Amino acid sequence: MMERKKSITEVGVDDIIKAGLSVEEEAKEFYRILKETIGEAKGSDPREVWRKVVDNRVLKPWHPHGVHQLVYYSVYSHWDSSTKGPPLYWFPSLHESRRSNLGRIMEVHGPKLLGTEYKDPIKSFSLFQKFSVEHPEAYWSIVLKELSVVFHEPPKCILDTTDKSKPGGTWLPGSVLNIAECCLQPASHPSKKDDDVAIVWRDEMDESVLHHLKLKEFREQVMLVANALDTTFTKGDAIAIDMPMTVNAVIIYLAIVLAGFVVVSIADSFAAKEIATRLRVSNAKGIFTQDFILRGGRKFPLYSRVVEANSCKAIVIPVIGNDVGLQLRNQDQTWIEFLSSVNHLPRPNFYSPVYQPVDSLTNILFSSGTTGREMFDMLIFLPVFPLPYYQLIIKLIYWSKSGDPKAIGWTHLSPIRCSEDAWAHVDIQNGNVYCWPTNLGWVMGPILLYSTFLCGATLALFHGSPLSRGFGKFVQDAGVTVLGTVPSIVKAWKSTNCMEGLDWTKLKSFCSTGEASNVDDDLWLSSRAYYKPIIECCGGTELASSYIQGCPLQPQAFGAFSTASMTAGIVILDENGVSYPDDMPCVGEVGLSPLYLGASDRLLNADHNKVYFKGMPMYKGMQLRRHGDIIKRTVGGYFVVQGRADDTMNLGGIKTSSVEIERVCDRAEESIMETAAISVAPVDGGPELLVIFVVLKKGFDGEPDKLKMKFSKAIQNNLNPLFKVSFVKIVPEFPRTASNKLLRRVLRDQMKHELLVRSKI
Repeated sequence: MMERKKSITEVGVDDIIKAGLSVEEEAKEFYRILKETIGEAKGSDPREVWRKVVDNRVLKPWHPHGVHQLVYYSVYSHWDSSTKGPPLYWFPSLHESRRSNLGRIMEVHGPKLLGTEYKDPIKSFSLFQKFSVEHPEAYWSIVLKELSVVFHEPPKCILDTTDKSKPGGTWLPGSVLNIAECCLQPASHPSKKDDDVAIVWRDEMDESVLHHLKLKEFREQVMLVANALDTTFTKGDAIAIDMPMTVNAVIIYLAIVLAGFVVVSIADSFAAKEIATRLRVSNAKGIFTQDFILRGGRKFPLYSRVVEANSCKAIVIPVIGNDVGLQLRNQDQTWIEFLSSVNHLPRPNFYSPVYQPVDSLTNILFSSGTTGREMFDMLIFLPVFPLPYYQLIIKLIYWSKSGDPKAIGWTHLSPIRCSEDAWAHVDIQNGNVYCWPTNLGWVMGPILLYSTFLCGATLALFHGSPLSRGFGKFVQDAGVTVLGTVPSIVKAWKSTNCMEGLDWTKLKSFCSTGEASNVDDDLWLSSRAYYKPIIECCGGTELASSYIQGCPLQPQAFGAFSTASMTAGIVILDENGVSYPDDMPCVGEVGLSPLYLGASDRLLNADHNKVYFKGMPMYKGMQLRRHGDIIKRTVGGYFVVQGRADDTMNLGGIKTSSVEIERVCDRAEESIMETAAISVAPVDGGPELLVIFVVLKKGFDGEPDKLKMKFSKAIQNNLNPLFKVSFVKIVPEFPRTASNKLLRRVLRDQMKHELLVRSKI
């Protein structure tokens, strides 16, 4: 790592050579340009110096990362974040801001809505965001006309708050539509024509070919599948998708919604047991899957995992060619057999959409598992219970520790919400090419799908590993303009240097979500496209959106969120549940305004009110909605996520509960009495690390490295193959409350301190 304390005026040619520009003449020329640029900057404000460096394109995408580090860290070498807020790396221009989606409507409606306080999209953004929170009806009445949303029957109003049993109100009451149809039909605003490219994709094994699917052909393929669904299933059935996010997966997803069925989202990385849980909870009647997953020329089984899950009827798509590469069960069908069921229809490529009330269920997604805290709380009363009650509670505790993940229902409202996010904060426009390596089993899959089509953009899909150079070449060749990531992927790109030599300069922005971003990794990523902004997004499946984000109308800082989302009212609560003043730097649990279009109002397998509202304080006459994040508001009003208020962990962008991890680890080795799972962020930022604390049975010894291997294997076999254990700590006992509650936060603080000490050695 470069020495970060040297100021930019102290940097010399030798430093530049040491940073990676090893040819002396090249280093001298770079030094000359850098010094000229510093001289052009107004004053000595590091923000102005950096802004000038970026505007003059002193740093090139092909320069060694060490050179980018040298300049950025030297410019901000004496920056005090505690008094000035996070250092900024990207600044909006007034010209570009007026061409953005949000800036354009602000210029039209701002003077009327904000009066003389309105100046321009940059100076007035915060005021307009606050206005959208206080007057959501006015904001949504404007934005609904900007998205490709067409109602079969229009809403009676934007928001109805007369039903006091619904803390989130009733949004777009009386409206009827089919949101999948909105994705598929031509539109005048945003402009979508039948001969526009809806999807561009490439197969990993053929890097020379780009495939294009135009809107008309895309619509016809979705309608073909919708007709086939009607021959196979009963209206309203839940139908699962467990496969990579391919063109076929997108077609199937929209066909299920178009035909009035319900999608059940299952990630293709799940073990058979997790697949079975989701099929059971959703009562799925069918599942679409592949015979194999293809990565780097190797086949990995998928259909066999679905079979092991004792699944319902499966429709199996071959990963290569037209024939599945294995024997199917009697009740299952190949993709070709499924599609042939409509051969008798006179117009198999035409389908009349099933129109539904806007709050009808369209998709079942899954979030973190339950913790069973309430059952453990009952242990303190066990002495007063007779034996049968004792046995019952022990059974309930065991059940709760193996509890199901929350089943969250998306309605036709949810896609409207997530598309508005993309429209306002990511600035997805007609003509953009939007790519984000994800899966329909995670919330980003449906978000990407709807955000692209409802904003009139083109969806870019790579059938292969996003960690490969092939993916980066696809981004280049497909002309991707907005690239979404998760920090773990960025870290892999940077560490392997696999994207060297590729041209990503067509990108206008990046997005990042799923886990905490590392500043240096983001520096590397942004530099690949002449320091385009990385729009950080933080939300949840149950919100169908992000509640804090970046915005192209504001300066951006690496690893930070610049604003609450449009219409999202947030407060930060102290330890007593009292909200801090809106402009005060602070750290606390976030509370959300309940008036949040698209947020969940039901759970299929849990008490929604208990999960999201019970115990939350009142604010301005409304009970706040729980999200569970601990966030920090910095000087300057930026936000940084500090972790979870509960014991949910975020591992590689996947939320899971401590109890789920512990349930598996407790059974991994005979010597184990109990385990405690926590996650901590590295000292320099980045994805959370999984740490397992262990108490051994009396008389047993254990070696942390061996236990680490066993825990990782058990977790990957029983929960998710993407999870890995970073550290194992053997301790004599766990810290507990008087009522025997495990104090994971004490263990977390202990591990944070240990990592901090290690970093200074």
